[in-house]
Amino acid sequence: MSINIYVGNLPFNATEDELKGLFQTYGTVDSAKIISDQFTGRSRGFGFIEMSNREEGLKAVQELDSKDFNGRSLKVNEARPKTNTRGGGGGGGGGQRRDGGRSRW
Repeated sequence: MSINIYVGNLPFNATEDELKGLFQTYGTVDSAKIISDQFTGRSRGFGFIEMSNREEGLKAVQELDSKDFNGRSLKVNEARPKTNTRGGGGGGGGGQRRDGGRSRW
C-alpha cells in the first residue's frame, strides 16, 4: 500500500530532484512534486512525495519531520485525502449602481 506525504516549509529554491533525493534514503519514491503558484510559477513552499511502501514512508515522515533542509525546518506528515469542497471564494455583485446601471462612457 502506498503513502502520500506532505512536505511543508520548503526553501523556495528547492527542486523536485532534491526533494526526491531526500526521501530516497528511506525507500522507493514514486513521485515528488513541489507546488508552484499558477500565476508566477514561484514555489509555494510545500510539496508532496508518493512512496509505494507505506512502512518506508512512515519511517521517512518520522525521521524528516523538523529536520533542517537548506536552512529551513521541514514540516512532514502523511497527507490528508483531497476533498472536493472548495473554501471561500467570491460572491459579490448585488446592489444597484448609483447611475442606474449605465456606463459613464
